[in-house]
Amino acid sequence: MRASTKPFLQWIEIDRRALVHNAGRFRAFLGPGQKLMAVVKANAYGHGLLEASDIVLRAGADWLGVNSVEEGAALREAGVGAPILVLGAVLLEDLERAVRSDLRLTVYSRETADALGRVAAKLKKKARVHLKVETGTQRQGVRAGDLLPMARRILSRRGLLLEGLSSHFANIEDTTSSAYPDTQLSLFRAAAARLERAGIEIPMKHMSCTAASILFPATYFDMIRVGIGLYGLWPSKETLLSCRLQKRKPVELRPVLSWRSRIAQVKPVPKGAFIGYGGTFRTTRTSRLAVIPVGYYDGYDRKLSNAAYVLIRGRRAAVRGRVAMDFITADVTDIPGAGLEDEVTLIGRDGREAITAESLASLAGTIGYEILARLNPQIPRIVTG
Repeated sequence: MRASTKPFLQWIEIDRRALVHNAGRFRAFLGPGQKLMAVVKANAYGHGLLEASDIVLRAGADWLGVNSVEEGAALREAGVGAPILVLGAVLLEDLERAVRSDLRLTVYSRETADALGRVAAKLKKKARVHLKVETGTQRQGVRAGDLLPMARRILSRRGLLLEGLSSHFANIEDTTSSAYPDTQLSLFRAAAARLERAGIEIPMKHMSCTAASILFPATYFDMIRVGIGLYGLWPSKETLLSCRLQKRKPVELRPVLSWRSRIAQVKPVPKGAFIGYGGTFRTTRTSRLAVIPVGYYDGYDRKLSNAAYVLIRGRRAAVRGRVAMDFITADVTDIPGAGLEDEVTLIGRDGREAITAESLASLAGTIGYEILARLNPQIPRIVTG
């Protein structure tokens, strides 16, 4: 492709059709009355909080899951009326903003429950609480022995409604064994049964993440929470392998995000020239280099130095030299006609070639989640399709 029509040095494209497709695949797993929570925390895994939320709600998602009060409040200010659950930590001083914004909160400490009750009473509003039980992640959560007293503490506060019981799988993506997930699932069921025996009804029980939603229908309960799968990535190779081992037809997931930039300069470089900071690459022939205004500030991992490639005119161009804060350089010697403001694909497809978040993650020694979530929120997100 020659010069881009986009008026930006770099931008991120969000494929509406792909996101709608993925949401539909997970929606199809559910039975009557079961809900789909679209997890849009971390700027919707880099896809754009407001853009992605609007699309998935129109595609049939019932709830949204965020990490912080700030994310939830931003959605409310944008006019989103769907139920929103804050999955992450909340400062006591932010509880009033959460209640005013009609956000559901994940609660696992007595201090939060007590303070939230006082805030709800002061505002004369109901605060909906989702009690998180520890089943083996050793992160947020109430221990099994403290669960019933904690539930009763919440119910004793007039302004609080115990709406949900949740937990989170710890080792479901990195293994093909179901032993640990089965143990966690048993602990969660036991916790729910303990509350029910005490006469405490929980309208919304939820534990299922993307991997659990694909592999274990027994984890669905009243709602599934889907994050990475919505955006077209498998949680891991092990999840895909487990799916095949179970003789399940793998769900078709379509990547949603493409990341593009433009060439800022093309320059001839002699044989033997050192490229970039530290001189980590030296040309072995007379070359042409494209300077691209993208760097680690934007989320292009420094470990991709001298390892990754970009796509220009449908062809691969190797990244040469270190990834800098705001620039990378790519070798376009073998791409005839590559010139100023040609479109550059960092993630996505150009002709027959494609670069995936997973492939960059493999080169950087990380996971696709991180590649996407670290994309700078200031980069413009453009909805296509």
